[in-house]
Amino acid sequence: MSQLKNVFHAIDAINQADTNTTVVDGVSHPKELLYGQYMSACLDTYWPNASEQLKIAARAQHVKRWQLKRADFPSGKSGYLAWRKALGIYHGATAKAVMLEHGYSEEDANATARIIRKENLKSDPDTQTLEDVACLVFLQYYFEAFAAKHKEEKIIRILQLTWRKMSTQGQEIALSLSLPTQTGKLIAQALA
Repeated sequence: MSQLKNVFHAIDAINQADTNTTVVDGVSHPKELLYGQYMSACLDTYWPNASEQLKIAARAQHVKRWQLKRADFPSGKSGYLAWRKALGIYHGATAKAVMLEHGYSEEDANATARIIRKENLKSDPDTQTLEDVACLVFLQYYFEAFAAKHKEEKIIRILQLTWRKMSTQGQEIALSLSLPTQTGKLIAQALA
């Protein structure tokens, strides 16, 4: 097995322990295991020449996410932002440790951790691509369930924020996705 595949296998083994589940076609999957696989598939489809650091960052974006619970942070926007920052640091450190265990250099492992922490978003191509992939995966696999739980004005605001985080390439890909009709209408409203 290649070094990259060994790292993917190790990340998947960690995420296999997630007790939170997502049901797809009647089959229950560990939530973050499935998320990592969606991230890798999206990256492979639209950015097939991505670096190994970016490929690992996509797979590890939510590695062991269930360990840092939102409820353990203060409520409100500042608590949410603190949680998100803590997650980035945690996921980056976890990915770095896995990479080092499998023979990657400190430099490569640090680069992956920086991508996961979303450092230099908009100016670093790998970091921006990871953000694009996360937004595309959200729109493709998670948006519909999210939208069902929230009022339309909040949904529109979230879509607008999501859109602003994406590159022009990411936005073009999003517009080309086969999405449910209602999702397409909400995106059109958000962009109007």
